[in-house]
Amino acid sequence: MAAVRRLSRSSSAAPLRRLLFLRPFSSSFSADDQRVLTVETSLPFIGHKIDPPSRSVDTTPNELFSFFRDMSLMRRMEIAADSLYKAKLIRGFCHLYDGQEAVAVGMEAAITKRDAIITAYRDHCIYLGRGGSLVEAFAELMGRRAGCSRGKGGSMHFYKKDAGFYGGHGIVGAQVPLGCGVAFAQKYSKDENVTFAMYGDGAANQGQLFEALNISALWDLPVILVCENNHYGMGTAEWRAAKSPAYYKRGDYVPGLKILEMDTYRYHGHSMSDPGSTYRTRDEISGVRQERDPIERIRKLILSYELATAAELKDIEKEVRKAVDEAIAQAKESPMPDPSELFTNVYVKGFGVEAFGADRKEVKALLP
Repeated sequence: MAAVRRLSRSSSAAPLRRLLFLRPFSSSFSADDQRVLTVETSLPFIGHKIDPPSRSVDTTPNELFSFFRDMSLMRRMEIAADSLYKAKLIRGFCHLYDGQEAVAVGMEAAITKRDAIITAYRDHCIYLGRGGSLVEAFAELMGRRAGCSRGKGGSMHFYKKDAGFYGGHGIVGAQVPLGCGVAFAQKYSKDENVTFAMYGDGAANQGQLFEALNISALWDLPVILVCENNHYGMGTAEWRAAKSPAYYKRGDYVPGLKILEMDTYRYHGHSMSDPGSTYRTRDEISGVRQERDPIERIRKLILSYELATAAELKDIEKEVRKAVDEAIAQAKESPMPDPSELFTNVYVKGFGVEAFGADRKEVKALLP
């Protein structure tokens, strides 16, 4: 067996719960074993106007454990959000990410927190990957003051500027031009970082995406457009919506890589109002779970290299569940935002902007 530090039943469970619960999400799980393991991808990379990388990928036991824990935490958070929504503790729109966790975790493994990410409304796990906490995530989902957007954004508008995460956007595809704007600011500031503008296959045929591609190519902006192709734009299969669903080939002047068209899958419907079973079969969903589930793939890798036993990985999942439950309990204790928050974060501070009533005679509020 490898010399990696184990989380066996003899380990103290309480310290691990505190570790999962309090520290930044992206912290390493264990640093004991840094041997290089060479893993071959199940499918080759495919390039468009670019040389694809090798199928052989180097990793470490520490990184594999980190992937397993991080994706398990994301999965459990989304399953818990499903229950909170059904209990009416989460209101409004809610789009879950279970099944797509490898996109968020894989991206973070290849970039830095100095790089920027902007995405659409399926944003909870991207936020965790950027270093956000479970408490902030659940508080935001439930509209509480301790949320990452002070309880005013909800499910679709997570935000973490200090880690280069610029949302969380509710309008399909609208985040792509904004991401190109962030990239323009990076180039203007000469900070040598990159912006990753993420969008789904449902947004891939929008005009604003091609306009953003064009201006980015003209100005040579440091932006990478990442298509999360889960094969359904709401309830419409990609082959019904796109004449050419090979999204990584879009644009003659844009080099593409199949890995940047993330071939992924969501287990839930498009949103909580979508059962996700009217436009695809249960056999299709269960088939993906059995053959392509990202957590199960990492589990098999860890077991095949004898880095841990199945029971020890189950122990990690149990601690993840407890961490999520504790975060929910703490988030519920956070109060709702004060009504005055309705008038904040609307205009630039210090301009003395006044909000009037309909007859413009009575001053309703002086906006901060």
